Amino acid sequence: MSDSDVPLFALSEEHQAIREAVRDLCEAKVAPHAADVDEQARFPQEAAAALLAADFHAPHVPEEYGGAGADALATVLVIEEVARVDVSASLIPAVNKLGSLPVQLAGSEELKKHYLGALARGEGGFSYCLSEPDAGSDAVSMKTRAVRDGDHWVLDGVKRWITNAGPDAGESEYYTVMAVTDPEKRSKGISAFVVERSDEGVSFGAKEKKLGIKGSPTREVYLDHVRIPADRMIGEEGTGFETAMRTLDHTRITIAAQAVGVAQGALDHALQYAQEREQFGKHLAEFQGLQFMLADMGMKVEAARQLTYAAAGRSERGDSDLTFFGAAAKCFASDVAMEVTTNAVQVLGGYGFTRDYPVERMMRDAKITQIYEGTNQVQRIVMARQLLAGVQSQL
Repeated sequence: MSDSDVPLFALSEEHQAIREAVRDLCEAKVAPHAADVDEQARFPQEAAAALLAADFHAPHVPEEYGGAGADALATVLVIEEVARVDVSASLIPAVNKLGSLPVQLAGSEELKKHYLGALARGEGGFSYCLSEPDAGSDAVSMKTRAVRDGDHWVLDGVKRWITNAGPDAGESEYYTVMAVTDPEKRSKGISAFVVERSDEGVSFGAKEKKLGIKGSPTREVYLDHVRIPADRMIGEEGTGFETAMRTLDHTRITIAAQAVGVAQGALDHALQYAQEREQFGKHLAEFQGLQFMLADMGMKVEAARQLTYAAAGRSERGDSDLTFFGAAAKCFASDVAMEVTTNAVQVLGGYGFTRDYPVERMMRDAKITQIYEGTNQVQRIVMARQLLAGVQSQL
């Protein structure tokens, strides 16, 4: 093989252009509002409007349904760059993918045209309803029921920890809901449905008061005898849990992208501060101890980035080892994000502990990446099972 035949391990020009476009937009339209969004715990309306105008609000939607048709890596780049300045805002494209991907993976052509088209047009966001008060990591133990009644299904139950859920402007219009249709079959008795915010019987709890991502509302979703047409079932009856797990294989990579983004943002601030701040007659960047800390931060961010991009490639191709790589990317990148943001606060010292600088917000925001879409303890279980089953690719 000649040198010219060796594939370059680098972003394509198209992907690099996407990164630059999103970064420019975020610096101009998202970053200036991030602190206020966090302080007021309000939905990032400015970011939502900017992302929608640029078609970055749900870039994964295929072109045939009116979307941008971004591949998995391009979607990762969008989320990473938004998270670099505001993790709350990055949940707009991330959750739109999470909520709508079950429709894209398993829905009828009619469902795809209707709901993916509406999402692409900006007619409403899409949330994902799997967890319940007594069924978090143990999702199979969910209690929400769906009972067939002629040409309809009737849903009753409570979903908890639903990101971007709510009745207010900017909050999701559409919800993928997992519900038990046959309690005797455990995971094979769970089905998936599309529920609309306007459906009679749908209501929401108060916004959770959270450590971080305060700009992204998290609520309970109440389903009180919600009657929906039978054709709003996603896929065949009893396939909902399988669809839910397939979805997470793909979307855990978007959490990894968030983690890489917030870690990079914190590193950027730490580097700038270290080069400007003087102590003992020298810039902080001249002290070897601090150099070692910054070097470790940069090394781990880049390792997390490369693992995330590798996982995105597997998501796009649908490789057999996607489950391992999705879990690995999410777990590793989120652990790196927590470490790097914490160290960024340390680099800034007392200033890092104040809201005058964004690194304390980034540290608070980073924590959730170790928890949602499966805790990192669960990710390690997933990875171990994949390794023991022998499905990890041999590189």
